[in-house]
Amino acid sequence: MDCREGCAACCIYVSISSPIPGMPNGKPAGVRCINLSEDLKCTIFESSQRPKVCEGFKPEKLFCGDSANEAYSILAGLEGIPV
Repeated sequence: MDCREGCAACCIYVSISSPIPGMPNGKPAGVRCINLSEDLKCTIFESSQRPKVCEGFKPEKLFCGDSANEAYSILAGLEGIPV
């Protein structure tokens, strides 16, 4: 499975406990990553600064569902936050 263009659910709804560029205390669930562009693309995707946790998160139907909205619901539910 490939990432859906314009989704970025994992960059918004997943919490990251490790420091990331621009967010030294990590990123809470439901907070848009500071490295996410307006068109929902990771600005550090090809950078060595991209966190290992982000590199390791691979799209799969279990988390991403069949649409971006379904991915938002699934990931928000796993984090215990409303969509």
